[in-house]
Amino acid sequence: MSLKDQITEDMKIAMRAKDSERLGTIRLLLAACKQKEVDERVVLDDAAVIAIVDKLVKQRKDSIAAFEQAQRQDLADKEKSEMAVLQTYLPQRMSAEEVSAAVQAIVAELGAKGPGDMGKVMAAVKTQLAGKADMGQVSGAVKAVLAG
Repeated sequence: MSLKDQITEDMKIAMRAKDSERLGTIRLLLAACKQKEVDERVVLDDAAVIAIVDKLVKQRKDSIAAFEQAQRQDLADKEKSEMAVLQTYLPQRMSAEEVSAAVQAIVAELGAKGPGDMGKVMAAVKTQLAGKADMGQVSGAVKAVLAG
C-alpha cells in the first residue's frame, strides 16, 4: 500500500472515530498532495508525499516558535498536535551520529574543503538524506564538518 493510500485510509478511520483534530490535519495533508498533483500534472510517489509531509512539519515548527514568542500557547499547542499527526507519516529519522557519519562520508567522497563548498555538499546530501533526516540538523553537521 502506498503512503498516499495509507493516508486516505487513516482519514476514513478518523472520520469513523469522529476524531476531528486528526481528521483536519489529514485532510490538510491530502489537500497539499492533491495541489501538487494538479499543479505539476503528476501522480505522487511515496518520496514526493514524504517531501510534502516534511515541508508541512517544518511549517509547523516555524509556527510553534512564532506563537510561543508571541505568548500564544493555545495556538502553539494546536500546531504541536498537528505536527505529531504529520510526523507519523515520516520514516524513522536518523540520529545525530548517523547524520554526522553520512555527512562526513559525502564530504570525503566529494573532496570538499572549507565553507566555500557548502552548496555542493548540501546538494549531494539533500538527494541522499531527503526524508530520512531533519535538514536543519544536516545543515549544522555540514557546517561543522567543513569548518573542522
